[in-house]
Amino acid sequence: MKQIQGSFFTGYVTIAVKGNQPELFFQLCAQKGISVWDVKKTADNQCQGNVKLNDVNEIKYIRKNTGYKIRFMNKKGFPFHLSRFLQRKELLTAAILSIMLVLFLSNIIWEVKVTGVPKDIEEKITKQLDSYGIHSGAWKFSIDSPKEIQKMLVEDIPELLWVGVDQKGTTYFLEGVEKVIVEEEEAEGPRHLVATKKGVIKNMYVTEGIPQVSVNDYVEPGDILVSGIINGEEETGEDEDGENNKELEYVAAEGEITATTWYEAEVTIPLQFNTERITGNHEKKYYIRIGNMQLPVWGFSEPDYNAIHREADERPINFFKWELPVAFVEMTLSELLHEEKERTKEEAVNIGVEQAKNELSLQLGPDAEIISEKVLHETTDSGKVKVNLYINAEEDIAQIQPLNQGD
Repeated sequence: MKQIQGSFFTGYVTIAVKGNQPELFFQLCAQKGISVWDVKKTADNQCQGNVKLNDVNEIKYIRKNTGYKIRFMNKKGFPFHLSRFLQRKELLTAAILSIMLVLFLSNIIWEVKVTGVPKDIEEKITKQLDSYGIHSGAWKFSIDSPKEIQKMLVEDIPELLWVGVDQKGTTYFLEGVEKVIVEEEEAEGPRHLVATKKGVIKNMYVTEGIPQVSVNDYVEPGDILVSGIINGEEETGEDEDGENNKELEYVAAEGEITATTWYEAEVTIPLQFNTERITGNHEKKYYIRIGNMQLPVWGFSEPDYNAIHREADERPINFFKWELPVAFVEMTLSELLHEEKERTKEEAVNIGVEQAKNELSLQLGPDAEIISEKVLHETTDSGKVKVNLYINAEEDIAQIQPLNQGD
């Protein structure tokens, strides 16, 4: 039975053999490795049986050396069904058009759903999507990828903190997160404001508490800048009549104290360096990907670039709600230039200064400001410039220190 498995897909025919002892012909076929089944004798000099379609030519060759006559009768299996179907042009055309219509409709956006945000922001997102060409009835291959849509929405709608874009079949799902401004909660209870680092006081703006330093004073970490103890000395006592002094009042010291601070930094910059840049020249190629195989559709030759940066945008093709193992691929081939450059020592020092300032700015945060810098020392060794810097900055150095009222 194993020999005839799959015969429907490969096709098989029923042959009638006529001659003296016709069953011997089928025996001869079996000896040649040809599968024969359902053999039966229909007359004294005639037998019939089934053979595979791809064995027909071999059977014709065997018959030439014998005196048997062969007649091909029933043709069965998928190849014959397909052949009969292809001969019916009207039905074939209708089937092709139906499949093409289903594929077309399966790759059109029918619905865009936005969730997770208030109604006003949802309307802004919908309006912005319309400007990108993303709406019901849009051709899926004409719009940007979900990752690019997500990036554009966050940039164009300030109220959005994050948005997720997901495509499922013919529907685009967008889930947004609104920016929520969380006001910093004040520390409970009385407190001092103390210095977090050494510096020289530049500006003071105190809204609560007693200032303990003045502009141009030098402070070190831990020094009290604004006291949370008001209305007298820190300790109570008795006056000359033996009566207690007025009790101290404790408040939450509050204010902004900006100081000039200083930092030392060290950076090393090479004199020779390699760069890569995309020139702007590019060509596009289009493919149909089936599994791991890509079939070119347009753009068959490679551009005449020394180096190429390739960027693929792949769009899967859907059939109803199912994603087929077939995708439309747009490949962008951009000209890439590799350049080896050399900078002067002065240029290296300037780059080192900017690099050190940028690194310090990231470390201090957006509220700090770098006001000056000075190159203390620079050396050149093994094609590299080593720069030592002294940098001045202005920043808020105040930090909360809770007070213990029992002291």
